Amino acid sequence: MRTLRRTWRLPTAKTALAVLAVIALLAVAGDALAPHDPLGQHPDDMLQGPSGAHLLGTDYLGRDVLSRVLAGTRLSVVGALEAVGSALVLGVIPGVASVWLGRTVEWSAQRAADTLMVMPFTVFAIAVVGALGNGMHQAMLALGVLFAPLYFRVTRAAALGLKQAQYVEAAELMGASRRWILRTHIWGKILPTVAVTTAQAVGQALLVVASLTFLGLGVQPPAPTWGGMLASDLGFLAQQPWAPLIPGAAIMITVGALNLLADAVRDSAGAPLDSLAPASTTPAPPPQEGAPTTPPRVPEAPEPTGVPLPVTPSPKEADHRVTTG
Repeated sequence: MRTLRRTWRLPTAKTALAVLAVIALLAVAGDALAPHDPLGQHPDDMLQGPSGAHLLGTDYLGRDVLSRVLAGTRLSVVGALEAVGSALVLGVIPGVASVWLGRTVEWSAQRAADTLMVMPFTVFAIAVVGALGNGMHQAMLALGVLFAPLYFRVTRAAALGLKQAQYVEAAELMGASRRWILRTHIWGKILPTVAVTTAQAVGQALLVVASLTFLGLGVQPPAPTWGGMLASDLGFLAQQPWAPLIPGAAIMITVGALNLLADAVRDSAGAPLDSLAPASTTPAPPPQEGAPTTPPRVPEAPEPTGVPLPVTPSPKEADHRVTTG
């Protein structure tokens, strides 16, 4: 809760949350807000520019572009959230377990994470879709498996640092169970790191989902998605060179808001609450006339240490000593 309060006080976090709230509203009620049927084809209105009837024009089948962008928000965002949710389960739990359940679990989890990290997203997704069928859930499950090593490494690094903390070691010496230690001392401090990773992962997953739908994987036409709209618009750049900018702008705005939110959570996770408050710009009042002023402090001379300083004899004393000797 403290991290949430700190994050909310940042202007960038408020801007990002406002944008994401609009995206969430479109994901829930995009079909109802669409002015036209996103699947309705009108051959007489193909490749029309923006007008009063179609604010963003029509595509190569006469479908309203604005309606398809609004309706495509749900599938694009839900697909990214499904992939990140599966990655969260597959990565966080093994990451914490590898720290607390012994060397065998640690070695096995690390080798599995290393294996998944070297696999390319697109090739692995194509292989899974080819084996399990071309569907949204199959593609998102494959994407979640490939995102799991990211959560595993982040969670494991945070848990390793907390396990060596003095208060955790003291709780173990006093006989506290692992479950109590994880619930009391570990989860609350890992959650900010997981939140930052989730915000970044949703943005990356959204880009990958758009790439997969661009290739025809996951969501089948004519269902509207941002990536599918990009793929269909590329074939008609001569007639509408501005058409890919509309779904591309939707992807860019959503990913940018997620990155801003991730940066805000990261900045507020370790900063004190007072440091995030805006600094006061009111100048200090001038000193009143006749008020006593404090004189500048003069540095004091160093106190003697009791060790005599070497004295250099004058030339006459040196000649006298030589003559006397």
